[in-house]
Parts: sequence; structure tokens; C-alpha cells
Amino acid sequence: MTSGVLPAQTLRRLIAEGALSAAPAIRDDQIQPASLDLRLGPVAYRVRASFLAGHGRRVQDRLEEFTMHRVNLADGAVLEKNCVYVIPLTERLALPPGVTAVANAKSSSGRLDLLTRTITDGGSEFDRIPEGYTGPLYAEVCPRSFSVLVREGQRLNQIRFRQGQAVLSDADLAALHAADPLVTGEAVISEGLGFSVDLKPAQGTLVGYRAKPHTGVVDLDRIGHYPAQDFWEELHTTDGRIILDPGAFYILVSREAVTIPPDYAAEMAPYLAMVGEFRVHYAGFFDPGFGHAAAGGAGSRGVLEVRCHEAPFVLEHGQVVGRLVYERMAERPETLYGAGIASNYQGQGLKLAKQFRSG
Repeated sequence: MTSGVLPAQTLRRLIAEGALSAAPAIRDDQIQPASLDLRLGPVAYRVRASFLAGHGRRVQDRLEEFTMHRVNLADGAVLEKNCVYVIPLTERLALPPGVTAVANAKSSSGRLDLLTRTITDGGSEFDRIPEGYTGPLYAEVCPRSFSVLVREGQRLNQIRFRQGQAVLSDADLAALHAADPLVTGEAVISEGLGFSVDLKPAQGTLVGYRAKPHTGVVDLDRIGHYPAQDFWEELHTTDGRIILDPGAFYILVSREAVTIPPDYAAEMAPYLAMVGEFRVHYAGFFDPGFGHAAAGGAGSRGVLEVRCHEAPFVLEHGQVVGRLVYERMAERPETLYGAGIASNYQGQGLKLAKQFRSG
């Protein structure tokens, strides 16, 4: 197996070999160009606190320590804002030697401020799964801004598999940008491709949204259903800066339009912990073809999910807030993001989660 991120056709082979399994069986529409969507099981456990299993320990045993009550998801149930839930996922892993995995929230989960992380038996890190892991997967879910109605079978997170070393060095990234431009404007390359916040839109004064603190429940299955103004305040500026409020959650957009060439994948990562009193939350996987001409794109801007910490903070136009880490694909995926598949965010600009509509 060639080193790099494993594409859809390799995931299908791993499913056929039993390295990825589930009951009910994995559906074809779960397989993305460079990742696999994971499904919620029929029950959620409301727990006292977030936890990791720890070396030599099973998540199920830790649940016996921390569970307050069980929630049946078969007919749908509300996960309450600021509460922590652990949900067994339908999929299981039996990773072959040399294959590791990393999980992340799906884009719509991140845009709802729905903190979603994957935990495993024996795990000492969120979202990181070592080679040879055999066992179940669990999602830890904490709604931060809105209570949400979820159901068995819904997909809040996704998992990506890689063989060996796949991350591009800065020199390799610069060479790739020279051959196939990855970003509009100057490329800021330092442990990945830096991107900045856009607070001077080409038209109008709308630069983002701030989640309202007291709202109704969001049913994740209701697409384009909720009026945005019931859940979000618009942010306008004419001077290229905004002040972030402590504890508030914001949807902003990158100044740069980025592209992911077909033979590469990318993941969002924090820029610097010392950059200021805020953290950009990431629904972090960018698939091959995102924003790229080969998949019908012309560059797509990255949506930024921002939460301010202890002190108010001035965020200014062009401030670097994150970076994209590019990885090689083991081989080009048979289907690219946005090319004949249901890709919600190809060609995106400033955009809320798909459950909301304007007006």
C-alpha cells in the first residue's frame, strides 16, 4: 500500500476485508473522497464530564463510572446545550499494520458549535487512533450554542485513514503552490498554509454571525428550515475589525480562497496558541478537489468557527488565524469533492450550517 491518505476506493477494499465494519452495513454514501462518515448508534449516555478511556481501559467501563442517565436515540432525542454525551458509533475498526486514523467533526457539526470528538478503548488522545487498533468507536458530543435533536444513524463526525507519512513539508508545499496555486494572493507558508480573516467584504458590510444565547432546538434533519435571524445575530463592520465577546461563538470567513488539488487532502489546524484570546474551532477535513477547477470549483473560502476566551479581543481584517496542513493522497480518489456527489460547501463563502435559511 502506497503511503498517503487512503482514498475512497481503498476504503471500499478495507470494508470488503473487514478492517472497517458495521451493523447495519456501511452505506456507499458514507464513503467520501478521502474519509468515511460515522453513524450514531441507538443510545447516548449523559455523562458528568468529558473523559478519555486511558491506557488498558475500555470506554464502556468508564461509562459505568460517569453515566448519569441513558437517552434513546431510535426515535430522536434532544441533546441539551452545555451537557456532555457519549454515543457508541455503529462502525468498528480493525486497522491493518501501518494504517492510522484521525477523526474530526463534519462541517455542519462545527458550524452548529457542536463539539464532536472521537474516543476509543485505551485512548489517551481525542480523535487520534493508532495503527493496529481493533475495537469500537464512540463520539463525545457537547452542544455549545444550541440544543440539538439527533437520531440514530445521523453523522456528526468522520474518519480519515493514512498509511505512513503523508504531511507535506513547507518546501514541498511551496513547490506545489508554484505548480498549482493553492490560495489567492500571497501564500503564507509556515508548518502549513496560513489563512486570515476577511472583515472587509467586497460588497456590503456583513462579515459574520454571532450565535444568540437563548434559542430553540435545532433538528439536524431539517435542512434549510430555520430562519437564521432566530438563532444568529448578523455582524457588520465598516472599519475592518470586530470585538469578540468572551464566551460567544462566531461564524466568520477566510479572506483567501483555497484549493485542494485532486492528489492531496488537507486538515485545518490552529495557527498559534499565543495569537490572542480566541480559538478557531475546526470541522477540519478538506477533501481532494475542494475549490479546485478539476471538480468544478474556482477556489472556496474557509468558514471559521471562532470562540473568544477570557477577555474581549479585537480581531482585524487580514489577521492570520489558522493554517491548512496538506497531505498526499496514496492515490487519486475515484470521485472528487463537488464532482457529482452531494458536497454542500463547494464554492462557498460566508455560510451558516445547512439547517438555516435567510429570511
